[in-house]
Amino acid sequence: MTYMKEDIRSGGEFGFISEIRKMFPEKTSIKGIGDDCAILPQRSGLSTLMSTDMLVEDIHFILSKTDPFRLGWKSLAVNLSDMAAMGGKPVASLLSLALPSNLPAGWLERFMEGYRDISARYDTVLAGGDTSSSKDRLFISVAVVGECPEGGALTRAGARPGDLVCVTGILGESAAGLDIILGGGARNEEDLRLVRRHFMPEPRVREGQLLASVPGVHSMMDLSDGVASDIRRIMEESSVGAEMDSRNPAYFGEHALDGGEDYELLFTVDPSAQKSLPVEHFVIGKITDSGRLVWRDSDRDFCGFRHF
Repeated sequence: MTYMKEDIRSGGEFGFISEIRKMFPEKTSIKGIGDDCAILPQRSGLSTLMSTDMLVEDIHFILSKTDPFRLGWKSLAVNLSDMAAMGGKPVASLLSLALPSNLPAGWLERFMEGYRDISARYDTVLAGGDTSSSKDRLFISVAVVGECPEGGALTRAGARPGDLVCVTGILGESAAGLDIILGGGARNEEDLRLVRRHFMPEPRVREGQLLASVPGVHSMMDLSDGVASDIRRIMEESSVGAEMDSRNPAYFGEHALDGGEDYELLFTVDPSAQKSLPVEHFVIGKITDSGRLVWRDSDRDFCGFRHF
């Protein structure tokens, strides 16, 4: 791709879209970029899943501290994580950008390369989107369309008293990576690993599909705002309470409970099914019928990230 930011003023929106189209070849079954709507075929026995997320400069990322390739990757990754949370298979995405005039030459190229690479990894077609100018900030909006077996989507509403609360990986590494970024940058290999964990999360698409196939898994969501915030969402939707560990091998550092952007899966499972689960996981709590959230071994009330 040779289309740079300064070319938008000379070549216009359609020249930019033409260059993107070259990077994302269509699949035979999907009609994507180039028309007013994308065309995705429906298949019998499947449900369609849709999700959308927005990333706003200075809210979700600091442009001067963010590599454009990694931001392109993350822009789609956070949506694929939503798809994973339902046990779905991503099929296509829509990308919309509001672009400020101060983007450096080559920035868009690197952003789209990151978006392309994660699209290819998870076999997700870029089917269209929109572009606009912005006065002073970059806005990124992504929508993802996917599918799952009819009636097979896991939701937040199925947790039952007695269920174990589990996560698919270590929590707090992304928040630790952000601290390193804001503190001046990585100083060693471990710092680099944590920074990468923040910038380039791996959505647990395969794990979500496997968990959705287990009858004893009753509810699931992805961890974007921190476990202390997100367990409350399962509690609210399922009308249950929870007892959660305040200390656990799954927790990395002080931000494990209050930090966000882990993009692991948080799920509840019947104890009889837990030992035979087909994915690596940690047990971090238990669902109760109390309607209250209790933190074991702590008198703090952890809250997680809040947007408002």
